Amino acid sequence: MKYNQLGRTDIKVSEICLGTMTWGEQNTESEGHEQMDYAVSEGVNFFDTAELYPVVPIRAETHGDTERVIGNWFKKRGKRDDIILASKVGGPGQEHLINGAGFSHEGIKKACEQSLLRLKTDYIDLYQVHWPNRGSYHFRQSWGFSPDQENSQQCKDDIAMILGALGELVDEGKIRQVGLSNESTWGTAQYIRLSEEQNLPRVVTVQNEYNLMNRIYDLDMAELSAHEDVGCMCFSPLAASMLSGKYQNGALPEGSRRTVQEDLSGRYIPRAMPALQAYLDIAQRHGLNAAQMSIAFCISRPFMTSTIIGATNMEQLKCDIAAKDVTLSDAVMQDIFDTYQKWPIPM
Repeated sequence: MKYNQLGRTDIKVSEICLGTMTWGEQNTESEGHEQMDYAVSEGVNFFDTAELYPVVPIRAETHGDTERVIGNWFKKRGKRDDIILASKVGGPGQEHLINGAGFSHEGIKKACEQSLLRLKTDYIDLYQVHWPNRGSYHFRQSWGFSPDQENSQQCKDDIAMILGALGELVDEGKIRQVGLSNESTWGTAQYIRLSEEQNLPRVVTVQNEYNLMNRIYDLDMAELSAHEDVGCMCFSPLAASMLSGKYQNGALPEGSRRTVQEDLSGRYIPRAMPALQAYLDIAQRHGLNAAQMSIAFCISRPFMTSTIIGATNMEQLKCDIAAKDVTLSDAVMQDIFDTYQKWPIPM
């Protein structure tokens, strides 16, 4: 396992991060504990969760259960200081969250304190803003994204308020570092500017979706990462398991995400199928496991701090973690480049 620097800090995180969003819904607590045990044995020192989890579906009744699974593991194993723990504070659009009507100073602090209780820890290493207060093009909302309809000053004031609350949590020792998620280049730049002007915590990572079929990060965000030392923590490196090939030829495995969410949050659509098949064909042509090829590609990107994997069974987890040992040849990378040129934004 290789380890990368978290922003400009002295914290080192594994190039593979263990995602947790299925624990408490598709996975039981004991299964989550088994996944953590195995991941740690393979050198993973980085876990990512959120107050919103579990998801698919998102339910008020299960809100926070994933953090509870992790907290119980810490209590049983006593490994808290061995793990770099990332969580997220959720924002507008989810009424059962503290900040469901929009982020507030006190709401952020209260949400963090509740996460700490569920996680059975005194601190969170990386606390991330799960999505912006303003509009966003993430979660396949790009077709209706209208930043011209936003009030610029209000957007800046919201960012200042959010960063100020996070700064207080840092001062109180409840969080160590600050990150963003589902954020844009402009938004990230505002956080960086404010941190420099007001001596507030500097953003170290942005957790955005990135995979062979969604490479928006390659553009302006990659430029920001290169010049500002803000790395990507990519989620959905397999495009919700599509790039594993598990759904090809009409397959619908029992307990899989598509049994709950047919279109995989707008990913599993007719327009995406030719690109998906092309990437699966590359793996077959070169004798590679499709999931491992897809994860290895994400790991190889120069802006990548850590690639977040998720699994609903141990076979998947072992396969995904083994991607750390896969090196893609020049021929594979050329085939990926050619396919990307043909289908740059298929979903």
